[in-house]
Order: sequence, then structure tokens, then C-alpha cells
Amino acid sequence: MYDVLVAIGLDEEQRARAQAEAVVGLPGDPDEVTAHLCHVFQDNPEGASVHQLGTVRRAREILEDAGINCVHYEASGDPSEELLAAADDVDADLICVSGRKRSPAGKAVFGSTTQALVLNADRPVLAVPGPGAE
Repeated sequence: MYDVLVAIGLDEEQRARAQAEAVVGLPGDPDEVTAHLCHVFQDNPEGASVHQLGTVRRAREILEDAGINCVHYEASGDPSEELLAAADDVDADLICVSGRKRSPAGKAVFGSTTQALVLNADRPVLAVPGPGAE
């Protein structure tokens, strides 16, 4: 079994789709993969659930169509800290994140959450290019 923590942002559907497609493209049998679709809430006054997020639903559709098992995971707090904790909690073999579109000079630098994960994770981090990245 192979567990992938997929860190999905809010209102970032194209990035979520890119991440799902990257997970689908991983080597091996899709039946052996579980994608933990994770969103870290920072401000959630309405009490929304990860199940309600359109970005999570779109990623799940792509993954399930490919035969990958999906489960939901949510947390609240600092995204990088919570994603590292979630990876530990589910014993993820890989963390999948997506970067934001950057200017040519900014392409050398990840977003703060992605950078924190790459530098601090004790497991591989797959940084999927965001839409428009070259």
C-alpha cells in the first residue's frame, strides 16, 4: 500500500486537478494507492468541512476515476505545521503539493508552505507545477 498526502488549497481548482493528475501518473497499481485529500483551514467561521470543498471534490473525481482510493483529512492552524503532522498521522509515503504561478525571477523560490514542507519533511515531497508554470 502506498499513501499520498495531497495538500489541497481553497479556490485553487486547477492546482488540485494538476496534483490529482500527478498522483494518477505515479508508477505502480492505482489499487495500491490511497490519496489522503487534506485541507488546512486557517479561517473557518462557518465550520466548513473538507468534504464540502469544490477543489477536494474535483481532485477526488480524477483520482477515483483512475481507481485510486481517497479519504478526507482536515486540520486547522498553520498549513506547513499541520501538513507535516498530517503526513505523520497517516504515515504518508509522499506529500504532494502544488506551487503558485511565479514571475521568471520568482520561479527559483517556492511558496512559503511548499518551501517549509520541502525543507522540513522527513519524507519525499512532490511539488507539482501550478497552472501557467513553465
